[in-house]
Amino acid sequence: MVKRLFDLVVSGIGLILLAPVFLLVAPLIKLDSPGPVFYKGNRIGKGGVPFKMFKLRTMVLHADRMGSLLTHEQDPRVTRAGRVLRKWKIDELPQLINVFRGEMSLVGPRPESPPYVQHYNEAQRKVLEVKPGITGPAQVKYRNEESLLNCCADLEGEYVAEIMPRKLELDLAYIRQRSLLLDLVLIGQTLASVFGKDEVQ
Repeated sequence: MVKRLFDLVVSGIGLILLAPVFLLVAPLIKLDSPGPVFYKGNRIGKGGVPFKMFKLRTMVLHADRMGSLLTHEQDPRVTRAGRVLRKWKIDELPQLINVFRGEMSLVGPRPESPPYVQHYNEAQRKVLEVKPGITGPAQVKYRNEESLLNCCADLEGEYVAEIMPRKLELDLAYIRQRSLLLDLVLIGQTLASVFGKDEVQ
């Protein structure tokens, strides 16, 4: 209940304070490429329930039909405005809507797309026992995940076999020791990482 109250208060205040930012960014997205300002991606939430995750659109319209669900550093589907939004993680801010609605938490395992959840083994599916989060230990460590995928010819294979299992290990460890204090630490690390670089080599 404390975590939900924290999520509700922070997301509500955040959405109010960020409203001017969304108003400023919206025309830049529209001018850069045709399509909606917001993108709603299919994700799997707590209990395996699917939901639509909000993001500011950073790719060309119907990009999901043009290739992988994953993106790499030089992905041509990413717009000019989208590259800036992704660099500073501004595209993730609308997920406060999902937090306010109770579909996500500020901190938790990162929600995956349905095709990748199908690869979870029994132990890994424990991440579905809690609400997914905007940030978490995996998001801090793999902030620049796209640069890791940029060097791989087989994006899907590399992600499913190597990167996703490592991220799930971090998320499972978080679930075992989660607390409001740990959430505050991870939020602080997330803010710091925006101005740093991925620690994964």
